[in-house]
Amino acid sequence: MAEKFYMTSEAKAKAEERLKYLTTVKRQEIIERIQEARSHGDLSENAEYDAARNEQATNEGEILELSYQLKNAEVIEENTDTTVVHIGSKVTVYDPDLEECETYTIRGTTEADPMHNIISNESPVGRALIGRKTGDKTKVLTPDGQSYELEIRAIE
Repeated sequence: MAEKFYMTSEAKAKAEERLKYLTTVKRQEIIERIQEARSHGDLSENAEYDAARNEQATNEGEILELSYQLKNAEVIEENTDTTVVHIGSKVTVYDPDLEECETYTIRGTTEADPMHNIISNESPVGRALIGRKTGDKTKVLTPDGQSYELEIRAIE
């Protein structure tokens, strides 16, 4: 069974736009650079050719990855239910060890941006919060086998 990629409709549209750009515009630009580099003769010592081929491989890899994600995408409809944490929720949690609150937005893996507190539903914190209610305490299991507790203070 294929892995599901949860996305908002906005994220799916951005991924489709990116895929179109990579397959039409960027792919053609790379092909032109390869042809130009080939016209310079000896390919064994042609750094321009090697760079273009490496860029082509990277571009094709991104095309494959985006295609796979879009093929297996499940669009998350906007959900205004604030009684339970779900993908799309904005959750404020209290960490008693650090004695501080933090607010996270839970999204699918393709939209995660930890630097902006947008976490994946598959991350340790996201996994621990999904399905919980305001006031619940939950244990977060870290990849190194440790755990810590969070208390849900608010769900938006």
